[in-house]
Amino acid sequence: MQKPVRWGILGASNFAKGATGPAIHAAKGAKLVALATSSAEKAAGYQAFCPDLKIHSSYDSLLSDPDIDAVYIPLPNHLHVEWALKAMDAGKHVLCEKPVALKAEEIDPLIAKRDETGLLATEAYMIVHHPQWQRTKQLVEDGAIGDLVHVDGVFSFNNAEDKTNIRNRPETGGGALPDIGVYTFGSARWVTGQEPDTLTADITFENDVDVITRVTARFPSFSYNCVISMRMHPRQDMFFHGTEGVIHLSAPFNPNSFGPAILRLHQPNQSIREERFPSANHYVTQFEAFGDSVRNGTPFAWTFEDAKGTQAMIDRAYAAAR
Repeated sequence: MQKPVRWGILGASNFAKGATGPAIHAAKGAKLVALATSSAEKAAGYQAFCPDLKIHSSYDSLLSDPDIDAVYIPLPNHLHVEWALKAMDAGKHVLCEKPVALKAEEIDPLIAKRDETGLLATEAYMIVHHPQWQRTKQLVEDGAIGDLVHVDGVFSFNNAEDKTNIRNRPETGGGALPDIGVYTFGSARWVTGQEPDTLTADITFENDVDVITRVTARFPSFSYNCVISMRMHPRQDMFFHGTEGVIHLSAPFNPNSFGPAILRLHQPNQSIREERFPSANHYVTQFEAFGDSVRNGTPFAWTFEDAKGTQAMIDRAYAAAR
């Protein structure tokens, strides 16, 4: 039997405590070994589901731990590049939360370091590991909706009252586009394999942070529009509209927590075929896929190059609006 990939987490974020930490613990071929935090209180939250967890008081201490094979980085956005590079320099495989960088060109050093070290290092873009998205990509490629004509999506929530949230702070790389625009942008790119030729954006800023964004773009073979917001009632939808059908994902980005993962295929005879994925956890499958790639060289579904393409689209949206 192959040894599990031994993981360490940099920083005791609430997101990692509630979602990705337990996912590492649950994933086949993965073992959560250590956490870097100086807070005993925060460490206790992790030890509640992983009692044997080793606690390091600093990030550097965790990176020097020989018992760790891979590092998961859920730090604030502006710290991602720095600590991903340090982790690779320490010989660790890296899975870094999105957005991995704040500008597309900042991803180039990560690509270079990954290639230099031969380590598996990439962005934690979990949705491509969910069967509803894998199925969507397959259906579009197989022509289930005919020729793809238009893609549109919405991802919104409202955190206006949470002023101290890192998403509402420019100094930590906040904003709706870095936080959730990566999903409406990246999912369309991943399913189609295309990049936008033209793009326009209308952005509402508060405290120099984008809070509502409306984007219209033209890809080589389809049109695209989306709404991304941190100031609107929660909504998640993605549509792929073709000449002979429509694919609708009603909980595309936070399945189960937002709603059930349902893929609806609207067909020419006006029938609707539903496919449901009630037991899928894309955080668990992401770490399982990462381990399979580390141990067996299996191609990983999302690379730094993929992340750079999405970040370039975000950069273009900012430039178009400003």
